[in-house]
Amino acid sequence: MKKKALIGKIILYILNSVFIVIMIVSLYKIGSYLIGNYKNKEIQKTTINTAVKEIGEDGSHKRYEVSFQELKEQNPDTVAYLKVNGTNINYIVVRGEDNSYYLKHNFKKEWNVSGWIFMDYRNKLDGTDKNIVIFGHNTRDGSMFGTLINTLKKEWYEKEDNHIIVLVTEEKTYKYQVFSTYSIVPEDYYIKTSFNNKWEYSRFVQKIKERSIYDYGVKVDRYDKILTLSSCIGEGEKRVVLHAKLLKEDES
Repeated sequence: MKKKALIGKIILYILNSVFIVIMIVSLYKIGSYLIGNYKNKEIQKTTINTAVKEIGEDGSHKRYEVSFQELKEQNPDTVAYLKVNGTNINYIVVRGEDNSYYLKHNFKKEWNVSGWIFMDYRNKLDGTDKNIVIFGHNTRDGSMFGTLINTLKKEWYEKEDNHIIVLVTEEKTYKYQVFSTYSIVPEDYYIKTSFNNKWEYSRFVQKIKERSIYDYGVKVDRYDKILTLSSCIGEGEKRVVLHAKLLKEDES
């Protein structure tokens, strides 16, 4: 009986120890996540307030001036500024040597589970990109691309001002008009950045347009260049995707 009691105590001790370890690890992860989000929010505020200025309006849309020299002194990977109406997306965009680094590093290149907003490393920004792809985590506090899911909501779709996205690079300010929003299981198709010929690209833009849960009434063809925003939904089992076409000077 004493032996059984001793074994029981040992098992109970092991179970309690395992529980304590799990609890400590969980608290550490939660703490790291919250601290990381707080740091990123402070970085976002600082970079936007010091390097991005509103310089007027172009029709019903605001115009921006971005101090890229100042931003590149902080992070040479800086490539753009992105603003999406009807969301919290108002970020400096970076581009790494791959699509992994900024999944776990912030603008200051500090390890951070929330990462940062980053452009696909394959994009050149030299005028030849047919599909510029930008990624961001879906965070629960609405930072990063945590509000990209708003674009799937009817109230977001019904407000036309939300359909114009601003992307500012060192060379120019670009306006994009949304033509497709949807959710889908993870895949590589919609994030293709290069195409073998114009016919392949034509099929590509038509397919991603047909996926949209709303009809934006926007014509897209093989001559257009597009912008793609992508983030995960839930535990990563799906992606929320937005596609927008580059507007020409006489359209913007």
